[in-house]
Amino acid sequence: MKATITHKKQTFSVNLSKPIDISIPLSDAQNPAAWYIDKPTIVPVQSDDWIGKVSEGGDVNFNTITFNPHAHGTHTECVGHITEKVHSINEHLTHFFYTAELITVAPEQHGDDFVISKKQLQYDLKGKSPEALVIRTIPNTEKKKTKNWAHTNWPYIEESAMVFLRQLGIKHLLIDLPSVDREKDEGELKAHRAFWDLDGTIRMDATITEMIYVPHRIEDGSYLLNLQIAPFENDASPSKPVLYKIG
Repeated sequence: MKATITHKKQTFSVNLSKPIDISIPLSDAQNPAAWYIDKPTIVPVQSDDWIGKVSEGGDVNFNTITFNPHAHGTHTECVGHITEKVHSINEHLTHFFYTAELITVAPEQHGDDFVISKKQLQYDLKGKSPEALVIRTIPNTEKKKTKNWAHTNWPYIEESAMVFLRQLGIKHLLIDLPSVDREKDEGELKAHRAFWDLDGTIRMDATITEMIYVPHRIEDGSYLLNLQIAPFENDASPSKPVLYKIG
């Protein structure tokens, strides 16, 4: 189903029958993980001689799920992730459709680290200033959907690059890594702080979405982003970002 959408005085065509889901589903089997904790668990409730599993004699499937949104897959976080007061993503993400640009970046080696620089982002954006930026990093294999990221020193975004994105007006950043910051940075969180302008006028309505997965077949370019979250009163929530190709 094709639709003509007007968004903030821009009019464009999207095919709503061709959604591109870039989230990683939560599973207790094949699931990504980070931050040194065990994988999620999904287990049926048991009470006396009753079990919440139809295949084992229960009348319904009735599971308890234990997971951490930051560690176990695609999640969207607000500034409450790094502030003393825990602001809620459910409270501060109040709109759900955004213009978005998808870019593919090969992080540059700096010593023992791989980083995404301001220069790379400037080049890839080519003067565009979308509301949301989706970053796919290279190498880009399906292992990202099940990888244990602990102790891998994953690539991260330089502070100056985050300042550039903030000044460009990008409100929503999505990336296929466990964090925009270095895995072990002594709690400095420079990229997070710069994006949310923690030392200036805090951007309460800006979000960071981590641990997405964008297959190679999806072309770089302009999209409409539908950023869906579960209504958790927490700094972060599991999320389901969906792209629709513009044009």
